[in-house]
Amino acid sequence: MTFKQQYEEIKQIAEEIYYHPELGYKETKTKQTVINYLKKVNANIEIEEFSLTGFRTTLGEDDKKELHLAFIAELDAVYAPSHMYADKNTGAAHNCGHYTQVAIALALYKHLHQTEAYKDFDYKLSFIFVPAEEYLDLDYRERLIQENKISHYGGKPEAMKLGVFDDIDAAISVHAIGGEFEKRTINTNCDLAGFLYKKYHFKGKATHAGFDPFSSKNAYNMSTLFNVAVGLARQQLKDSEQVRINPIVMNSDMSTNVIPNHITVGTDLRTKTVDYLKDTAIKLDDAAKGSAQALQGEVDIQTQMGYLPFIQNRYLSGFVQSTFERTDEIEVILNEDAISAAGDIGDLSFMMPCIQIGYSGFTGTIHGDDFIDVDPEFIYEIFPGFLSEMLKEMSGKVDRSKLYKRTYEEYMELIADIVS
Repeated sequence: MTFKQQYEEIKQIAEEIYYHPELGYKETKTKQTVINYLKKVNANIEIEEFSLTGFRTTLGEDDKKELHLAFIAELDAVYAPSHMYADKNTGAAHNCGHYTQVAIALALYKHLHQTEAYKDFDYKLSFIFVPAEEYLDLDYRERLIQENKISHYGGKPEAMKLGVFDDIDAAISVHAIGGEFEKRTINTNCDLAGFLYKKYHFKGKATHAGFDPFSSKNAYNMSTLFNVAVGLARQQLKDSEQVRINPIVMNSDMSTNVIPNHITVGTDLRTKTVDYLKDTAIKLDDAAKGSAQALQGEVDIQTQMGYLPFIQNRYLSGFVQSTFERTDEIEVILNEDAISAAGDIGDLSFMMPCIQIGYSGFTGTIHGDDFIDVDPEFIYEIFPGFLSEMLKEMSGKVDRSKLYKRTYEEYMELIADIVS
């Protein structure tokens, strides 16, 4: 079974998922579509389910192989109701390319299973389909947490907690590259930012805006002063950390004839490193406290952990480079092009070495209203073939002394230190 022979079938699966997007921890149709296909490929497949909609299956489960690698695909869509193919009821849209990740994983699984190529690997290979990578729909996820159905907003930290990765030594993921490319392109070592989510609840004193503004304490003005402070503070933030801050007004019951006595400003905070994330959070908190104090008000501060920075494992990325050097079908490889986007692959990379290989073949803006694939042959045929060659390249060559493993408990200790 070649990737060319299965191309049309894989493309149809991708389109089925693309046109039926689902948000995180709600990917029930997507899950069933994938499981139905896996069972069609392998009637004896064993599937382990986790965290509502996640699942995994392993090739070489019965083999006595010490090394165990994971190939990860993400099931969820983005909330983007204005996207051209958004679900009209939920606002979900596949404008981050996760639908192609799933299709690529299925192409790879079918090839390895039917050719039995995995039997020649010196490692077991698990395919892990993870829900809820996108950090959104938080009210729903908060309800799931309150109902003790999940413990984390992100699917990978939740899987980490449940032990899904306990027997895994290293993980490989793939992701669409935003933007259009003249030549077929992949990337490696594209590090991602980590982020916190901050909420600043400014509190003042309400009075009649016309009759007695003099004894008021204007919470809206405090938030405005805070926004100005954030803007002026940007020159103190290191360019090398690619800091991103995006304050927005979240809620208030303001009216024009009453001085507002409360307002909430929310913002994400993104940096490349954990230490700078903590340092910059202190600066933001000080700006909020100073803005409130300057206008005789108060501010309550809430900090919610997003995802950890993702530093790709340069040792494992070497296998991507060496495989690229042997291929004629992919023309360009980009290297060391860090961006300020984030993903929960950063959390998993705290526990074990991880890489994420980017691939072109799209048009429109990633997370935008017009995002869709335009080079399906590359995405569903050529790129999975490249990954298959890379997995062969890794067999017998992974030096376990260059890998690392940390526990979920250590991960939680780090998160507690960041948000404290």
